Amino acid sequence: MQDQKQRFLFPDSDIRGELIRLESSLASITGNRDYPLVVQSLISEAVVAVALLASTLKFKGRLALQAQGKGPLSLLMAECSDDGKVRALARHAESLPTDRTNLPALLGEGTMVITISPEQGRQYQGIVPLEGPDLATCLEGYFRQSEQLPTRLWLAAGNGRAAGLMLQRLPNQVAEADHNAVTWEHLETLASTLSGEELLDLDTATVLHRLFHDTPPQLPPAQPLAFGCTCSRERTQRALVSLGKEELQAILDEQGEATLTCDFCGHQEHFDAVDLAELIHKET
Repeated sequence: MQDQKQRFLFPDSDIRGELIRLESSLASITGNRDYPLVVQSLISEAVVAVALLASTLKFKGRLALQAQGKGPLSLLMAECSDDGKVRALARHAESLPTDRTNLPALLGEGTMVITISPEQGRQYQGIVPLEGPDLATCLEGYFRQSEQLPTRLWLAAGNGRAAGLMLQRLPNQVAEADHNAVTWEHLETLASTLSGEELLDLDTATVLHRLFHDTPPQLPPAQPLAFGCTCSRERTQRALVSLGKEELQAILDEQGEATLTCDFCGHQEHFDAVDLAELIHKET
């Protein structure tokens, strides 16, 4: 199965949708980490969610979802670029609840933030209310409060795969408000009949036909999705420099070298004594 994102548009209305299926990119994200099943499922749903949300970007850049809490899941982060590159990570305690639909129990007291980072222009952040039992419900609340766009999300993950469906009602331009309201209610009702197993197991064409055969949507070309990390030696150098001159000198004196590992992809960058001395010199 190719990882991809399929947009679909309903003619004569201001309602659009996205359908995402992931497998190989999830293997790259979770393959080198011993995540418990509940974390694997949640991180998979988070990757699908950010890919769905990134479909709303109208510029080059990245969209990230980050949740930090005082519960057994202390960090959940997923990111997607406008060209379909995804990455994610999680940090957790050894003991975890087994129900991923009880998000408050996993995160505890904490915050969830969506960060939109254009290649050009100012960064934007929005707070996601932690007012639902699962990730989809929380994100629907974000759209309701921050974007004021009626949005429904269905997320599913399991057996190394993940899938997601999004419906979104846009401002009235193509059709009148009454027509959009009736169409939205009809499409939302249809989409709600899809089970998580069907979302995971059925291919894109079958899902769309199964749900919307009476109002076939238009299908622009699908966009491929793939794992992609933005780490680099330059970024790692900046991370070292951010420690400050004194901390760098202490690393040089005590260890004589430093090796930093990317939390997303596991790639390592090594800095020997000469490299560290050069970074310290630049800070003077």
